[in-house]
Amino acid sequence: MMDRLLMVMTGLSVALLALVLVSVRRAHIRVEYSVSWLVAAAVLLGLSRMHGLLAWMAALLGVESAPLALLMIVFSVFLMVFFRFSVILSHLKDHSVALAQRVAILEFHLRSLHEKEPDQ
Repeated sequence: MMDRLLMVMTGLSVALLALVLVSVRRAHIRVEYSVSWLVAAAVLLGLSRMHGLLAWMAALLGVESAPLALLMIVFSVFLMVFFRFSVILSHLKDHSVALAQRVAILEFHLRSLHEKEPDQ
């Protein structure tokens, strides 16, 4: 069972690596955002191929089952990636609100200047 799970995880990590690289190539995702996904896929690939490292991580986590340790680690890595993107999205929202406010102020100033001009 463990070998089957590790093969599935290897396949998923390779598929994720390929998907991210193709998405970067086609400009569907920016390079700076792809790094997190590439690191997550590389961690998944490394753990799924290195049985000794996975057994050590399972012992470190206090889990008897190496596949369970792998799933815990994978969940933790992807949780960190999702948190990072939540922070990025929050910053983008704040910047877009500030930009909308600046545009509104500029439009107000343009309208007030246009109203002050004498009719020609």
